[in-house]
Amino acid sequence: MSINDPLGDMLTRIRNAQMRKRPKVTTPASNLRQNVLDVLIDEGYIRGYTKVEHKSGIKEFDIELKYNNGQPAIREISRVSTPGRRVYRPVRDLRNVANGLGVAIVSTPKGVMADWRAREENVGGEVLCNVF
Repeated sequence: MSINDPLGDMLTRIRNAQMRKRPKVTTPASNLRQNVLDVLIDEGYIRGYTKVEHKSGIKEFDIELKYNNGQPAIREISRVSTPGRRVYRPVRDLRNVANGLGVAIVSTPKGVMADWRAREENVGGEVLCNVF
């Protein structure tokens, strides 16, 4: 089975698992997914992840979801740039998500990072997703 939007698939798996109050969710491994997961850990939205390699050679991430008093740490997670419609923003057009309470994950020439860090580094790029 091929997936047209691997990052969108991972975000949907996280969203669905949190709706069902699951402690963990698995997703196929890739470098882009790993970079996005690193940003989610740095921003405090997930506990962590581990890379699992099965005997068949398939690599997956086991993502540990985070809850506060029974409520998911991620209230809303949405894909901005899709394979059919890429959304690029210069640094001056990177806006705060939910009045600064959320974060936009941006793929820049300096790597995948949160929007506030992209503003500090003075780089724009492709807005991958918004998390609140």
